[in-house]
Amino acid sequence: MLNEHGIDLLPVEGVASLATLTGIDAVIVTITDPVDDSATTTLRAAGVRLIANVGVGYNNIDVPAAAKAGITVTNTPDVLTDATADLTMALLLDATRRVTEGDRLVRSGTPWSWAFDFMWGSSLAGKRLGIVGYGRIGEAVACRARAFGMTVASSSRRPRTEPDVEWMSLERLFAESDVISLHCPLTEDTRHLVDADRLRSMKRTAVLINTARGPIVDEAALVDALRQETIAAAGLDVYEHEPLLSPGLAELANVTLAPHLGSATQETREAMADLAVRNVVALRLGADLLTPVVG
Repeated sequence: MLNEHGIDLLPVEGVASLATLTGIDAVIVTITDPVDDSATTTLRAAGVRLIANVGVGYNNIDVPAAAKAGITVTNTPDVLTDATADLTMALLLDATRRVTEGDRLVRSGTPWSWAFDFMWGSSLAGKRLGIVGYGRIGEAVACRARAFGMTVASSSRRPRTEPDVEWMSLERLFAESDVISLHCPLTEDTRHLVDADRLRSMKRTAVLINTARGPIVDEAALVDALRQETIAAAGLDVYEHEPLLSPGLAELANVTLAPHLGSATQETREAMADLAVRNVVALRLGADLLTPVVG
């Protein structure tokens, strides 16, 4: 099937389906398609020169192996920044104001009435938001948080000078922030960055939000921390063993769970797919790729 650019589009089910094919210039994959060293070998044998990932994160792809095979990887940054930042704030508001918990209560038919101390949550104004990973999405979340009266802090391995951000060590960030929001990529350095020790270092009134990648958080340790009220609440859009949940997580009232909706608006997903296709078009035209991954 030829598109308007004269590119022959061939839908396939998984990288392994390319094993018997040749003359494939590029593949478009999503974050649920693993492309390891073995898959890279299969792709190169099929003639692939480009892996266009529909997602800003690309931990599903062995980028060094792809580079070694002469395959370039692209991703889709920028176009999903606002949607993910919006969902981060939605989870934050839900976790602090107990909206989903209240929704379950009302739907259950449990008798309730307005009372002075009924279902107290916590305000955002004057609270500190600690951002782990101050990239495009982290910056967009900071902008939204300031509109709610929050102050913003973050950590960085190198000197940063962005205004209205207090830079501090990761240890201090976790210890002093009222909300920790994760926006760093998943790497070997960030896997289980939030473990039992890190959770114990947080305020008992603190909230953890994760819209980045599930394995950044030791989910079993988080279940224990929420159950024992080591921290107050959490809002999760991603999971360590997605789509499975760690035992006990679903039963906790002080966690809001979303099914990986960070970029799930029609406008954003269409823009992501369009950017992936435009990278393929650039390859075919011999032009510079729009969003190559450097790694």
